[in-house]
Amino acid sequence: MEQVEIFKALSNKTRLQILGWLRTPEIHFPEAEYGELTQNGVCVGSIQHKAGLTQSTISEYLTILLRANLVIATRVGQWTYYKRNEHAIKELGLAIQEAL
Repeated sequence: MEQVEIFKALSNKTRLQILGWLRTPEIHFPEAEYGELTQNGVCVGSIQHKAGLTQSTISEYLTILLRANLVIATRVGQWTYYKRNEHAIKELGLAIQEAL
């Protein structure tokens, strides 16, 4: 994916907050909401609750982050869980460092 598309994904305050929350989900999501599936990430409902926005808006934001390869989605039954794509974020950091 082009860096321009990644920066477009990062150009929204809430999407940046989501990435920040997913960096340390154990701090930002209560244990009851984070659940036992820590290897899969955080469910959309928990992210939506924390952000205080509609589920459709959060789903749209997560889709944008997913297309930019900044998060990884894991489907478990009817639930979708999200976590940061640490490798892609690290690569982005290195690309910025080299370009600037």
